[in-house]
Amino acid sequence: MSKYFGGSVEEDKDATSNKTLFSIKMRKAKPKKRVILPDPVFNDQKVSKFVNHLMYDGKKNTSYEIFYDSLEVVKAKLPNEEKSALEIWKKALENVTPQLEVKSRRVGGATFQVPTEIRPDRKESISMKNLILYARKRGGKSMSDKLAAEIIDAFNEQGGAYKRKEDMHRMAEANRAFAHFRF
Repeated sequence: MSKYFGGSVEEDKDATSNKTLFSIKMRKAKPKKRVILPDPVFNDQKVSKFVNHLMYDGKKNTSYEIFYDSLEVVKAKLPNEEKSALEIWKKALENVTPQLEVKSRRVGGATFQVPTEIRPDRKESISMKNLILYARKRGGKSMSDKLAAEIIDAFNEQGGAYKRKEDMHRMAEANRAFAHFRF
C-alpha cells in the first residue's frame, strides 16, 4: 500500500486459503435522502420538487401560487387537449429530460468530453432546472405566464429547455468516440 493512501485498510485472512483480502472503508457515511412531502393540491412529490427549485428566498407559498397559476394558464391555452394540466406538465418535463451528458475527463494531458448516462434523480433535477431557467429568461408579464409558455413549448417539443436537451444529446453524439474513457 502507498503511504499516500487516505482510507483505512483491514486485513482478512480467508480460512480456506492463505490469501489476504483488503477491504477499503469510507471515512464518512452517505447522507440520508430527505423525504419531500407531496404538494397540497395534487398530492404529488414531483410537484413539490419543482416548486422547491422554483422558490426564491424561502418563499414557498409564492412558488406554489406561480406554479398553480401557470397550470391554469396552460389549461386555458390548450382547451382541446384531453389531458389535464398536470399531465401536460409531466409530459413537458419528460420531453426536456436528457438521457446523456458529457463530462470532462483528463487522459494523458488531453481533456476529453466523455458522454455518460445520467442517474434518474439527476435527470429529473436537470429537466426541472432547465424548464425554470428558460422560463425566467423569457419575455412576458409575470412568472406564471412565462412558466406556462415554457411548459406549452416543452409539451410541443420546442422552446429553450427542449433545445438545451437536444444540444446535450448532440454533444454526446459528437463525442461518442471517447465513450471508452467512461468512468
